[in-house]
Amino acid sequence: MPIADAHLHIWDARAHRYPWLGEQPIAFRYGDYRALPRCYLVDDYRRDASAWRVVRGVHIEAEWDPADPVGEMDFIAGVRASAGFPTVAIAQAQLDRDDCGGILEAQAAHGFVRGIRHKPRRGQMQEMRWRSGFARLAPLGLHFELQAPWRELDDAARLARDYPYTTILLNHAGLPLPDELEAWRRAMAHLAPCENVAVKISGLGNLDAADQRAVIDAVLALFGTRRVMFASNYPVDSLRASYDAIYGLFDAATRGLSSAARRALFHDNAVRIYRME
Repeated sequence: MPIADAHLHIWDARAHRYPWLGEQPIAFRYGDYRALPRCYLVDDYRRDASAWRVVRGVHIEAEWDPADPVGEMDFIAGVRASAGFPTVAIAQAQLDRDDCGGILEAQAAHGFVRGIRHKPRRGQMQEMRWRSGFARLAPLGLHFELQAPWRELDDAARLARDYPYTTILLNHAGLPLPDELEAWRRAMAHLAPCENVAVKISGLGNLDAADQRAVIDAVLALFGTRRVMFASNYPVDSLRASYDAIYGLFDAATRGLSSAARRALFHDNAVRIYRME
């Protein structure tokens, strides 16, 4: 079965500046992340994913130097020219910056850029300054990658309803945590009626296998098989599991679905939503 990995990262902290990879450590849900490689390029990804038929992939911005948000896509353009991968990318932009409009236009000028990720702080999705930047996305052909804790999904639902023509991709299934799955599910149920929202099941390294299966089942029950996709979050999730273990669990959890539904989750939905045809 072909795979379109909807969430992966390519970086080189030896040649470029990623403040979180060394100089400005951040609080991280997996704890100490110093074991992450400072350089992770396409050959490294191909090695980790070698047992799976990955035919397309989406690079997600890796918190490159925010003083030079466009530089990362110039770097990825060079990677794509030499390696033919990743297929498309999600760029960085801080939607409340004064120069947001120019940054978005520069990012959209790369033909392989499909959207923007800006991790909003608590309550920011309701601020008009931030929303004015968000409103610029759809006219430029960009969607929004939302990474926020599940407690903020009520704000995400209001955002989705207020901007129904902007697609929102929820990263890492809303970041569920152990012992919070029932409250997480209620928050996801509030978001699910928004037809412009899709979900990536990834980044579940805080959960044991049984809870990961429960998350997969709940997301599919709420969002259906056309608005959900699987992703590795590599190399970040290498801190918790091998690529084989991550996709092996996805495979085992969906064995009861039809072949068409499985193909949608592993490949077709990501190809359609990220416009990777």
